[in-house]
Amino acid sequence: MTSLARSLDSADVVVIGAGIVGLAHAYAAAERGLSVVVLERDEWATGASVRNFGHGCVTAQDGPALGYALSAREHWLRLAKDAGFWLGESGTVVVARADDECAVLSEFAELRGGQVRLLDAAGVASRVPVGEDVVGGAVLPLDLRVDPREAVHAIARLLAERGVRFHWGTTAHVVEPGEVATSRGRVRAGHVVVAVGHDIDRHFPELAQRKAVQRCSLRMLRVADPHGREIEHAVLTGLSMLRYAGFEACPSLADVRARFEAEQPDLLAIGMNLMLTQLPGGDLTIGDTHSYQRTVNPYRREELDERVLAETARLLGVGALTVRERWRGVYASAPEPFLVETPAEGVRVVAVTSGIGMTTALGLAPTVLDDLVS
Repeated sequence: MTSLARSLDSADVVVIGAGIVGLAHAYAAAERGLSVVVLERDEWATGASVRNFGHGCVTAQDGPALGYALSAREHWLRLAKDAGFWLGESGTVVVARADDECAVLSEFAELRGGQVRLLDAAGVASRVPVGEDVVGGAVLPLDLRVDPREAVHAIARLLAERGVRFHWGTTAHVVEPGEVATSRGRVRAGHVVVAVGHDIDRHFPELAQRKAVQRCSLRMLRVADPHGREIEHAVLTGLSMLRYAGFEACPSLADVRARFEAEQPDLLAIGMNLMLTQLPGGDLTIGDTHSYQRTVNPYRREELDERVLAETARLLGVGALTVRERWRGVYASAPEPFLVETPAEGVRVVAVTSGIGMTTALGLAPTVLDDLVS
């Protein structure tokens, strides 16, 4: 008898992928009293769910993403308490370094009311160590922070304690209605959720092509905090305004984009989102740049890291930064921010195709489960 003919396990819901999207669906299914099996090809989650800023960027979302983010926020608060991982509720400071950025924030505050609190330059400096070019900013108090190197693993441990069965180091080969063939045997399933992020094309290439799924690769770094100061907030900038959908309703955003196109077009060309968060130990996670391909180029361009370091140093008002670690993040990207498809009966392929999985997955998953197991 071959390993593929052997029965490995069975459950009401089988989830393929133990990143935050997969864990969100395992959590939602377990909350419904369903038996759950999670299959993960690696020995622990190593992808986008642990290579990010740990930023629950709630307020800057729009449309369905905002609804998912607000719902996910409540789940994050509960999970942090139940699983015992660190979570910060101090929100985000958006730093404005030009008058047009201040105008965007004023317009955003009018749109969102109490979700946005405007700051003058002194108010920004009292919260974040920044350079002298800051002219104002805003606090987004609903945003959250977690340590991505800790949180996803803690959620997996909590789910295991609650009866979710994990098969680590187990690759899903064939997904069919009622069954998943894996590298260790067959898993019978009432329902299947495929949450493999950018690797959708490994399982359903026609679906990935039809939905124009690509891999977004980005450059991120961990650096020593040059000020030795606690930064309670996540930090966004004018470049962040160009990347988050919530700001698109602000008329002055066109002025921000035009200024960058005239003064720093190279930053737009590399998809710079200048932002940072502080890890619990004090180091800063900084970044990031964005590049889109179906197959990621394996060669790293050193100038990308150099630009991230230079722009972050300028933001913080220092001459240089000490690098602790460098890494490449990869996530699924597509024209639509969320992908939920049914390639076969009882099977859902789910991906957050906009780089906001940590922010929205815990809110998205219950809606998928409502439909899948109805």
